[in-house]
Amino acid sequence: MVASSHPAVSLAGARVLAEGGNAVDAALAMAALSWLALPGQCGVGGDAFALLRRPDGSVAAFNGSGFGPDGGEPAFYRDRGLTAVPLEGALAVAAPGAVAALAALHADSASRGLPELWAPAIDAAENGLPCTLKTRADIVERRDALARDPGTAEAFLPGGRVPSAGEPLRQRELAATLRRLAADPGDLYAGGLAERCVDALVAAGAPFSGYEWMASGRSAAETPLTRTYQGTTVHLTTPPTPGWMVAQQAGLCDGVLSGLPWLSAEAVHRMASAARLAFADRFAGCGADGDHWRGLLADGAIAAARARLDGGELPATAPSPVPAGGDTTSMVAVDEEGRAVSLIHSLAFTFGARMTVPGTGIVLNNRLGRGAYLIDGHPNEVRPRRRPLHTLNAWLVTDSAGRLLHVGNTPGGDGQVQWNMQLLSHLLDHGHDPATAVAAPRFTVHPGSDADVLGTPPELRVESRLGAARIEALRASGHDVAVQDAWDAGGSAQVISVAGGALLGASDPRQDGVALGV
Repeated sequence: MVASSHPAVSLAGARVLAEGGNAVDAALAMAALSWLALPGQCGVGGDAFALLRRPDGSVAAFNGSGFGPDGGEPAFYRDRGLTAVPLEGALAVAAPGAVAALAALHADSASRGLPELWAPAIDAAENGLPCTLKTRADIVERRDALARDPGTAEAFLPGGRVPSAGEPLRQRELAATLRRLAADPGDLYAGGLAERCVDALVAAGAPFSGYEWMASGRSAAETPLTRTYQGTTVHLTTPPTPGWMVAQQAGLCDGVLSGLPWLSAEAVHRMASAARLAFADRFAGCGADGDHWRGLLADGAIAAARARLDGGELPATAPSPVPAGGDTTSMVAVDEEGRAVSLIHSLAFTFGARMTVPGTGIVLNNRLGRGAYLIDGHPNEVRPRRRPLHTLNAWLVTDSAGRLLHVGNTPGGDGQVQWNMQLLSHLLDHGHDPATAVAAPRFTVHPGSDADVLGTPPELRVESRLGAARIEALRASGHDVAVQDAWDAGGSAQVISVAGGALLGASDPRQDGVALGV
């Protein structure tokens, strides 16, 4: 079974499984096709993270996060009159890590070659994939920025106009790039493609040397972060992802939410309070290359934080940055041997830096601008060859014997760590099926910790389906509640569960996805 945020992406994965491929093969085919089907959300120039459960029960994490430029000293940006790392253009870019992570995942457990698995994506790039309403809306919203770059203009504004829904979008330069990468993923990091990427960024004023680009191409299986919850083991992606924030929230909610009615005001208050505490802790001390988060997950720290929440404290939020509407997409796959993949990838904000590498079709990310601070002495201050903090994270759940129970994820910026905790609670505290879990009323502590505008007062955003009585009870608990339309919280959760020897899967109704079994 597979699930993703786009029908064509899910179909690509299901076909691989139907033809005898495994879950890793399916995930790799889905990831590549999503570069074409959801071009605002992901791409060759972005980052990716994955969790893999192997048939023997072992679990591995794959980190596809690139470094900032070797010349990226804080003074470099301040000397240019900047108060923050830009969110658009060459100065916003970190070296992309997605291809490195996918290549490492392929080397670990794939049964088919990348040329075969990426053939549907190459065909879609050459001959066009129909433009969806979502992609069209993304293009409309960012038309001016896309028009300024010749590569994005050619790909997404054919003939200088916004494409209509259903119109094929062709990216022939990207097709040639994908052929090169399928034959040799390392070409993006130490070959001709690497040279073209670095040359383009240097010409545009970014302080890349090329060595940080090469270093970003190293990815290998890692030991995931784990947390016990409701007697199960939750496996999470490691830093620079905020998987530790899901683990921290799980530690603050384990044994509490199972004793409360599902989505009661008390349960929402507990999860929202745990999220506020996690974001405050992240802003106060966490950088992508530090280990401050380890102390936050220590038994004593979790016990002390639980006592604060048990005593009724609503944690204050730090003056953390406000998200500016980032975009990501994710997918899950499970095969008959119990091999499971949770994969998430992104360009950071929609269409990333809105900059392409000439002649390649590669749209570059703006992860450095989104994830690195320009705050004196902060652990996440922009520095040479430092990975910026990430919003991306993924999870899977096994039982005490290592058997697969659930695998899932969701895009959604800083909503991810909160919605993933909500999904885990729906599944593990209350025994809900995937369809109920992904469609449940969603709530979001805002702001999170993206590097954008500072100082926005905290609020709790809730979908109106939570109900008026619960919303008023949350206000009485001290939350500044902002009511959203019934399905407007955002995200696109994907979940596959194992139940009674069968696979149950669901894709979030808030986007266009589908779960397919074979």
